[in-house]
Amino acid sequence: MSRAYSASSDTRMPDGTLLFVCIVLLCGGLVMLTSASISLAESSTGQPFYYLQRQMLAVLVGLMGGAVMLRIPSEFWESAGLSLVFIAALLLIIVLLPGLGRTVNGATRWLSIAGINMQVSEPARLLILMWLAGYAVRQQAELLATWQGFFKPMLVMAIIGLLLLQQPDFGATTVLLAVTLGVLFVAGGRLKYFIVCCLAVVAALAALAAYSPYRLKRVTGFLDPWADPFDSGFQLTQSLIAIGSGDVFGLGLGNSVQKLFYLPEAHTDFIFAVIAEEFGLVGSLLVILLFATLVWRIVVIARQSAVLNRMYQAYLAFGIAIWLGVQSLINIGVNMGVFPTKGLTLPLVSYGRSSLIITMIALGLLMRIDLENQRAINGGSKRKTRRSAR
Repeated sequence: MSRAYSASSDTRMPDGTLLFVCIVLLCGGLVMLTSASISLAESSTGQPFYYLQRQMLAVLVGLMGGAVMLRIPSEFWESAGLSLVFIAALLLIIVLLPGLGRTVNGATRWLSIAGINMQVSEPARLLILMWLAGYAVRQQAELLATWQGFFKPMLVMAIIGLLLLQQPDFGATTVLLAVTLGVLFVAGGRLKYFIVCCLAVVAALAALAAYSPYRLKRVTGFLDPWADPFDSGFQLTQSLIAIGSGDVFGLGLGNSVQKLFYLPEAHTDFIFAVIAEEFGLVGSLLVILLFATLVWRIVVIARQSAVLNRMYQAYLAFGIAIWLGVQSLINIGVNMGVFPTKGLTLPLVSYGRSSLIITMIALGLLMRIDLENQRAINGGSKRKTRRSAR
């Protein structure tokens, strides 16, 4: 193995604030998952810690995946090029093949791998982002000068989006498009092309919602959930009741009422509502602050990479910041009635093993980028010191 791709023996530590926030969110998420799921797990499986045990297994897998990413130089992923997006597309195609994909609640999104049901949109998103960051570096001149440079990756994303919508996975499509537009814009795409693509994406998503009865029902239910509180508006009304019941300081850990078979998906999509009910406004604001800090520290890593002229790493880190920021914003917004229901987890907190594993792998990749940045800075400082000594 060449030196460029050898595992590093560097003893430096990744960004302390980022690491601390990740640990707090992960540990706090396990506590809230236990609180939100214990009644459901007891009634449906007879094991009160059923969901916690499965989530803990995902944490172990995620830690191993993150540790692997921490040992692989980020340049390896840049060199992988188009193979990454082909793998992502292959995963999204395989899951749609009869007999291979697993269908739950009318959605075919999962493949069974070693006994774990993997939601294929999660690894596909990371693979596509890795390719997109490389494209932004390789096609920098074309991206800055012509409309083709901007629209070529958008065409790829349109194909990927169609595959996601066949599952269907509207939420993953929304996040992926947001990440793509954000990375291309930061990489130098012209503002007019960015605006045109944004308008086209919004129009396409609106048309898709309008011509799909169940999606239209979600939108109308989100606009006025109290008009049909026992059908289309049921999830949102129960979520709002939970949030309102929490008041300022909450009912206390484990004392949520709405999680007791009133609030559907309390341990997955609507775990923020349980947090708000048990810890009130104070706890809700703390969670939002933690996610804001997480995104801020990732953006700092991206900016540091750009200053060091490590543009692939900069675009990749910035894309992960958009991904986690948008997904967190949508999940919390759905719980509060700001957005229609999307089926997106709250990163590191909600029950969702695929999401948790891939998020931890992405964070391992970020920490690798941060360590490489530190090494580049310290290497430059040592060279300057040697020149001064001469």
